[in-house]
Amino acid sequence: MATATVGELKWYVLRVISGQEKKIKSYLETEIERSKLTSFIPQVLIPSEKVYEMRNGKKRVRERNFFPGYVLISADLSNGEAYHTVNNIPGVIGFLGANGSNATNKEPVALRQSEVNRILGKVDEIDQFEVKLETPFIKGESVKVMDGPFSGFTGTIEEIFEEKKKLNVMVKIFGRNTPVELSYMQVEKID
Repeated sequence: MATATVGELKWYVLRVISGQEKKIKSYLETEIERSKLTSFIPQVLIPSEKVYEMRNGKKRVRERNFFPGYVLISADLSNGEAYHTVNNIPGVIGFLGANGSNATNKEPVALRQSEVNRILGKVDEIDQFEVKLETPFIKGESVKVMDGPFSGFTGTIEEIFEEKKKLNVMVKIFGRNTPVELSYMQVEKID
């Protein structure tokens, strides 16, 4: 294979089979490495965030994709082999913007830099913070205290402090309603 010079790297969006983004990303990275195309396709990204939810009294962390069914790649597609390799990975439907009504329009459309900055900025911002709570609470909702000195008690949400991730919960202690401030992690919704 002749060594070609790498042109300008741009971000492209791949349409993939939804729910298989991680598997496809793995295939892509393996095939790019095997074909020695890492200089033409240096980065494969699935924009996602970590969210936690309370299930049966246990905190469960999972990743949630911002754009299900899509994978982003940083690539120089002037190399035909790079384009061909990416397009022929199992599960890849094609490049976003490459399937115009005109059959000769095979050129994928790169993301604008402002779009790339917004997506990458959102991913970086989330990496800097704690894991995000997926299921926010509602005033008047019943919750069970799962942690702390009031563990096992149930109560009603009186106030929500979104910025501090805390709740004011009215808990019945010795027959009297008592306001207790608890963090999101200390309570679980009652279905």
